[in-house]
Amino acid sequence: MSESLSRQEGAVILVGVDFGLPHFDGDLEELGLLAQTAGLVPVERIVCKRKAPDAALFVGSGKADEIRELAEMHRASEVIFDQSISPAQQRNLERKLEIAVYDRTFLILEIFAQRARSHEGKLQVELARLQYLSTRLVRRWSHLERQTGGAGVRGGPGEKQIELDRRMIGESIKRTRERLTKVQKQRGTQRRQRERRETFNISLVGYTNAGKSSIFNALVKARAYAADQLFATLDTTTRHLYLGDARRQASISDTVGFIRDLPHGLVDAFKATLQEAVDADLLLHVVDASNPHHPEQMAEVQRVLHEIGAGDVPQLLVFNKLDALEAAQQPLQMEDEMEIDGVRIPRIFVSAHSGIGLPALRAELARRSGVVPEGMPLGTAAELHDEID
Repeated sequence: MSESLSRQEGAVILVGVDFGLPHFDGDLEELGLLAQTAGLVPVERIVCKRKAPDAALFVGSGKADEIRELAEMHRASEVIFDQSISPAQQRNLERKLEIAVYDRTFLILEIFAQRARSHEGKLQVELARLQYLSTRLVRRWSHLERQTGGAGVRGGPGEKQIELDRRMIGESIKRTRERLTKVQKQRGTQRRQRERRETFNISLVGYTNAGKSSIFNALVKARAYAADQLFATLDTTTRHLYLGDARRQASISDTVGFIRDLPHGLVDAFKATLQEAVDADLLLHVVDASNPHHPEQMAEVQRVLHEIGAGDVPQLLVFNKLDALEAAQQPLQMEDEMEIDGVRIPRIFVSAHSGIGLPALRAELARRSGVVPEGMPLGTAAELHDEID
């Protein structure tokens, strides 16, 4: 069985189960994009309806047989579920299908592991993966089940091995947390330095692939990595942004994108990185205006912002990719307001690609930043830090 999706070059079967919940992705479009981002090739998509997950196989025996037949027909090497499955369900499915089975959580973790570049980013991903693995020991040591002793007998070599492995992973989690804490102190020091300079702090947030890095690059004329793919940016980049209309500098940070069902372990591990959003004076909530699912994506971003404690930070909605909209979809006004959770939030339509709307965005940022404090040095855009080593 494969231990890492990044090493797999074979075909994969995508499976989604509709439990009647809102915003179910019936086409498994996002899961397909995640699989492609991880370097996999989806060859079949299976969607079924159930009132509740099957306790043993998540999808039930009949559907599992269908998945196995399709996997054999396509010579698929893995099956990926759009929902989280339990360790026991994963083990049972692998026995029945005789190929590797993973879920959405593991897939996202693998993508993060591939994309992390900075020391801090790698530590955060390592912590999340260790936390995920700690719940999966039942399947890692299933080959030792025969060693756990007979009826009425407690303990045995198998149980001791599982306990030993749990202890080793627990120690690894502790060491990783300690290393991460040291790195986070460095970021905290830099943040306090900006606060002492009374810098106006702006943080870009949004659903993955909404174009945050493209907006960031357009504003500060930088070269932060931007691509038309999920999770192109994992490591926070912070730069100075000179706002000529206000005759002052601001600090602007590009952060990791959000996604539906983002694993809680990742949210927890990346809290230090997302602290840039919590401590910001203004959030630029970047939205892919051309994506038909952008209302659901916006709702997910709002949910995560509340989860990390940034729900009350003032926002400016930046509807990006205006150039990708059809003529009938073009806005009547380039600037207006949109109501979210009972609050009216200013909105600006832009295109990072063509530059449309960017002057208006800069002007609004200058207006929001207020008057430059006395003694504030003026200058051109300069890099604060790309990553913490």
